[in-house]
Amino acid sequence: MGEAIVDEAPLTLEAMAAYLAEGCKPQAAFRIGAEHEKFLFRTGTYEAVPYEGEAGVFALLQGLKGFAWEDVREGDTLIGLVRGLANVSLEPGGQFELSGAPLETIHDVHEETVQHLAECKAVGDELGIGFLALGHAPTWTLEQVATMPKGRYRIMKAYMPKVGSRGLDMMFRTCTVQANLDFASEADMVRKFRTSLALQPIATALFANSPFVEGRPTGLLSTRAEVWTDTDPHRTGLLDFVFDEGFGFEAYARYALDVPMYFAKREGRYVDLSGRSFRRFVAGELDELPGERATLKDWSDHLTTLFPEVRLKQYLEMRGADCGPLERLTALPALWVGVLYDDAALDAAWDLCRDWTSEDRRRLRADAARTGLKGQVHGRSIQAVAQDLVAIAREGLKRRARAREGVADERVYLEPLAEIAESGVTPAERLLDLYHGPWRGEVRNVFDACAF
Repeated sequence: MGEAIVDEAPLTLEAMAAYLAEGCKPQAAFRIGAEHEKFLFRTGTYEAVPYEGEAGVFALLQGLKGFAWEDVREGDTLIGLVRGLANVSLEPGGQFELSGAPLETIHDVHEETVQHLAECKAVGDELGIGFLALGHAPTWTLEQVATMPKGRYRIMKAYMPKVGSRGLDMMFRTCTVQANLDFASEADMVRKFRTSLALQPIATALFANSPFVEGRPTGLLSTRAEVWTDTDPHRTGLLDFVFDEGFGFEAYARYALDVPMYFAKREGRYVDLSGRSFRRFVAGELDELPGERATLKDWSDHLTTLFPEVRLKQYLEMRGADCGPLERLTALPALWVGVLYDDAALDAAWDLCRDWTSEDRRRLRADAARTGLKGQVHGRSIQAVAQDLVAIAREGLKRRARAREGVADERVYLEPLAEIAESGVTPAERLLDLYHGPWRGEVRNVFDACAF
């Protein structure tokens, strides 16, 4: 989901809003961007994988280059790979991320994901590296997870403990699956933003897959989701202002303008500006960069450091789900494409949540992490809302009618979610049943059970 950047001076609020508006495109040009992260572990010992060494993250990246991936470097350091419009990147604790190319159908997303996982397994098997599909690391302490050699992570690691108690957990011990989708106009963006933001906790419940931390159950079904509630209140959450009358590109730009910074990038290096005001940067008032004013590229970089449950850049990012197995990696974009890329489905989904208050949304977010589909929202069970949401998505995908040889249409990718919604049992609860039953309290069994 590429973003065009043309620097102009001076940088104004209008220019920042216009940058977001450049994402508007005709419906025929809508694409689907899918992302997922996964934990790397040593097969046999289940230890976290460091960057260095003959069988480290660097070696994994090097091995994948045999599949026509090309280097992404920070200085002399290999930090990722690129192939066409897709890239592989490293999260702070070595979580291995695929950011897929903008694609036309969920069939394409599925094929891209299958190919990536096959390539990873081919190289990983040679190195003794496994790939774990969970939302939170199940056994490792923070001290057991190495920091990847990226400049922005050094800055974030020092800053996070100043603004929340769980920021380092977020950085080093969580994995998510994400869908990135387009909008046609400001009004279309607003409809999609409000609907997806309100319903994001429903996705959290359906995908809940992180009940363990440091070898024990946490009492939560999505520990990953709970971690985000105390990471950094300035840049996370459900953004009540999105539901205010008059919300649009400029309102989001105003919000982003007041989120404290992490860094600016100058001549290939990261300048630590953690906690500084982007407004002061625009005015050229930062001591660390005397006389320099923020550019549109700085604005683009700053937008990547905001982490609400739905994020606006030149497209919308759905960020509320735990990582899981292959079938759920494609189920997430299928869910949101079915809801957001069909007007009738979008209207029906908004009807599910239009009367919810900010307190309803906050309580739903907490309940989804704690009890999955068993809570209540605005007088209805979360399970019933989830069933309705999956049914709405199914109808939206049916109307899209994107068939592929051997597959009628994209509705097939919703089947895992339909089963979860119908049963009311989340993936995390199934893992807990194993923990209390056949596993006899040994969490390390999850590495074998949930490896790709």
